[in-house]
Amino acid sequence: MKIVEQIKLPIEQEMKLFEDKFRNSMNSNVALLNRITHYLINRKGKQMRPMFVFLTAKMVNNGQMNERTYRGAAVIELIHTATLVHDDVVDDSNKRRGFFSINALWKNKIAVLVGDFLLSKGLLLSIDNDDFDLLKIISVAVREMSEGELLQIEKARRLDITEDVYYEIIRQKTATLIAACCSLGACSVQPDDKELVEKMRLFGEYVGMAFQIKDDLFDYTDDAIGKPTGIDIKEQKMTLPLIYALNNCSDTEKKWVINSIKNHNTDKKRVREVIKFVIDKQGLAYAEQKMFAFQQQALDLLADFPDSPYKKSLILMLNYVVERKK
Repeated sequence: MKIVEQIKLPIEQEMKLFEDKFRNSMNSNVALLNRITHYLINRKGKQMRPMFVFLTAKMVNNGQMNERTYRGAAVIELIHTATLVHDDVVDDSNKRRGFFSINALWKNKIAVLVGDFLLSKGLLLSIDNDDFDLLKIISVAVREMSEGELLQIEKARRLDITEDVYYEIIRQKTATLIAACCSLGACSVQPDDKELVEKMRLFGEYVGMAFQIKDDLFDYTDDAIGKPTGIDIKEQKMTLPLIYALNNCSDTEKKWVINSIKNHNTDKKRVREVIKFVIDKQGLAYAEQKMFAFQQQALDLLADFPDSPYKKSLILMLNYVVERKK
């Protein structure tokens, strides 16, 4: 059995029910919109976000969840889908998960409007049901994701990111959404237990940090794709292995690396040399060590919860994040 199916087992029924609820939450009177949202729904990914919401809710609440849990998961998916549609426009990207993006098929103007529609659907789903506590969790996540993207753009121009700034960028860009899923799952069933909600938020944040560092490592390792890609180098992205290597080399080496990234990032031979440099300077080993440290911090937060299929699945999910091959 595939690991994702294994993780899903204890919430299989809930996930099936969720798909129907999610489909209904996208309904519109405009035929064009329905055609586009239908296209989006049929090309969904692994659905990690609702899985985090449901597993967290059930782990902290003796296996029980409620309508608020479903709504919270739907709102997260709606708003996340909206940000992806907008991202594809911003990045001028024609593909998403191997399929054509909305902007590739229907052009930018429609894609932006579809993103706005999904965003408003998410907001109204919470407001119509007085789920203001859940809406606040999601709204904070969206604000942080936008700030993280802009912080990364601002810093990438100068290639002077410190390790602390890097953590802040990935916390906002990637970890904040997984943190929102976990805190939202807890809040949907135990709204008055602020400490529990914060604990699960932190769990999600650590999972997200480990997830992003793993993504950074793919650029340098040939696990997933048969060869290192160097895409991050081509895009002048400062990732943890590179930051560590730059902090642990001579001034001459540093100048050469920065010059390579700024002015020679399309030269395949030069990119390969930078990859080798980062590996030789123990950049990968250091990043891996940090990834495992975040994984351990997340595991420690689950230690107090009694054993259950839901806790077991969350641990499986955490291990999957650091062991995945793509």
